[in-house]
Amino acid sequence: MTTTTSTEYAEPLHDLGTFVDERIRPIQGGYMKDCPEAVAILAKLRRGAGKPLSAVPELLGLTLDHGFYERFPDAHPHIDAAEAAAHEALTLYALHQQSKRDQGMHRRGRDLGGAVRRLMPGGTIDEPLRRRFVQAGSAVDQGVRLDRLRGIVKLLRAADVPLDYALLADQLYAIRAFKDGPARVRAAWGRGFQSYRPAATEGEGESGPAGSPAGA
Repeated sequence: MTTTTSTEYAEPLHDLGTFVDERIRPIQGGYMKDCPEAVAILAKLRRGAGKPLSAVPELLGLTLDHGFYERFPDAHPHIDAAEAAAHEALTLYALHQQSKRDQGMHRRGRDLGGAVRRLMPGGTIDEPLRRRFVQAGSAVDQGVRLDRLRGIVKLLRAADVPLDYALLADQLYAIRAFKDGPARVRAAWGRGFQSYRPAATEGEGESGPAGSPAGA
C-alpha cells in the first residue's frame, strides 16, 4: 500500500497511473540496491526520454509489457494515448533517476506543479523556469510538451526533487484521451504550483528506508 508523509496528499490513481507505479517501484528499489538488472533497464529506458515511442521501438517490451495490455487491450478506445503516456512517464522517470542511488525520484504525492515550485526557494519566481512550465501545460504539439517536460525533469534531477510519475502518467493520458483533458491537467499543474508551501523540514526525509523506493 502506498503511503505518504503527513504533509503530502497522493491523488488516487487510475489504471494507467497504477500500472506505471507498479512498473517503477521494483526498478527503483533494485537501482537503489545497485541491482545489475535494474541498472540495465534504467539505462535502456533513458535512451527514450524525450522521444516518442515510434522513435525507440526497441523499448516496447520494457515500457509496455503484458501487464499494460491486460489493462489496455487492443480494443481499448484510447490505446494509443495510453501507450504514449506510459512510455513518456517511464522514460522521463529513468532520466530523473540517473545516478541517484540514495533516494527514489518517483515519489507519490509530488505533483508536477509543486515539484517545479520547489525549484524556486525563498518565495521568488524564476521567470524562465515558470515560462517553461507554462509552455509544457499549454503546448498543443505533443513533441513540444515532451521536450519541455524533459528539460524540467533534468532540473528536478539536479536539485534532487522527486516527482510522482504515476500521477504524471495519468495526466499525460488525460491530455490525449479526453476533450477537456488539457484544460483539467493545466488547472491541476497550476494549482500545485500556486498552492505549494515549503514544510518546516523541507529537504529532509526525501527518500524512504535505505534501498527502498521513496514513499513506499
